[in-house]
Amino acid sequence: METRSATASAGCAACPVHNVANLRKLGVEMESWDFVVGLAGNPNTGKSTVFNALTGLRQHTGNWSGKTVTRAEGGFEFRGRRYKLVDLPGTYSLLAASPDEEAARDFLLFGQPDVTLVVMDATRVERNLNLVLQVLEITDRVVVCLNLMDEAKRHGLVVDDRTLSRELGVPVIPASARYRQGLDQILQAVSDVATGQHVCKPRRIQNEPPALKRAVAEVAGRIATVFPGLPNTRWLALRLLDGDEHIIQALRKGELGLPATPAPAVSLPAGGPVPEVAR
Repeated sequence: METRSATASAGCAACPVHNVANLRKLGVEMESWDFVVGLAGNPNTGKSTVFNALTGLRQHTGNWSGKTVTRAEGGFEFRGRRYKLVDLPGTYSLLAASPDEEAARDFLLFGQPDVTLVVMDATRVERNLNLVLQVLEITDRVVVCLNLMDEAKRHGLVVDDRTLSRELGVPVIPASARYRQGLDQILQAVSDVATGQHVCKPRRIQNEPPALKRAVAEVAGRIATVFPGLPNTRWLALRLLDGDEHIIQALRKGELGLPATPAPAVSLPAGGPVPEVAR
């Protein structure tokens, strides 16, 4: 079964890493496209403006497979490569409390886009960081668009994008999409991450209680043993420990690019039950 981009098997840093089979299950076709980019962000961050500015008229809309949630797709070319841009539903988190959040999370976790471009509102950085940090728990390949810089300036706010980039460990590009400011830098950053020219080193939250850290490490190790090569095992372990039914079912059905075959259960280290990964 085809699960990865055709060129990714070569192991080169510049090759796509998206999961072709799972993208198809989600209704996203990659024929004639080199890379796929997920566009994420809170509502009212100017995400749609960024999408329109990058894709122009090369876009269409539809629904996520099996859902009533609208999906917009577009594309752009940059330095000889074709990028499909998928506009994810505007959401404040990826904890799947709503169909919108579930659609965004499924795309990032299962589709494994080559780059995730997260749009932040420069006037509400602290509020928007919640989603950024959640995305960084799932993928390393992130570019942050610090949008609405014109609004921040009008309100007398100064945002240090270089310090923010250093603290997050990913590129942070200041922009005002409505005035087409920063778009070239966004395209360059996306290209650099997609092709491996820039390797992100995201700073993830490390202040879990020791007992939780041990439990996560052990459950993640068991998931890796049951499903060799499965990405995001730490994040999956956290969701399993939290009893996330959607993730449990996805693992059981092999919706992470793996065959849907029976596998041993993954249980909580200290004897406490955790839902089985597969039956």
